[in-house]
Amino acid sequence: GANSGVKYNVSEAFSTSHDPPFGALGFEYQVLDDDRHADAEIPSHRTGSLYDLIAAPDTKPLRPVGEFNESRLIWSGGHGEHWLNGEMVVSFDLGTPSFDSLFAASKYANLAEMNMTRAGHIVLQDHGDDVWFRNLRIKILTL
Repeated sequence: GANSGVKYNVSEAFSTSHDPPFGALGFEYQVLDDDRHADAEIPSHRTGSLYDLIAAPDTKPLRPVGEFNESRLIWSGGHGEHWLNGEMVVSFDLGTPSFDSLFAASKYANLAEMNMTRAGHIVLQDHGDDVWFRNLRIKILTL
């Protein structure tokens, strides 16, 4: 029944200038118990999704609760990809008409500065639920 996520492209200065000041504003790879958490009623809030923006497909290769999933985030030059157990489940590009319309319809619509690429932080989200992460690696991509 847990809810968590991995946030990226997070600016500390931008995040602390908005309420709540301890919130991390950035894009989020959603980690959720899709079977038991109420947030799973919203497709863009399910595991692997770009939270509140792009839903991962229902056919994604999600392992059962209690088993580790392998996730991969790619963020480079405004291009993002979410991978789940070896399969790309979300791909997007900032500044495209399709992404801009998704952003405008999201809960982030009034946070235009979030819709920008920057050097930022990675944040493991905590909603007080039991969630485990292991083997975290960060690699700087040069394109």
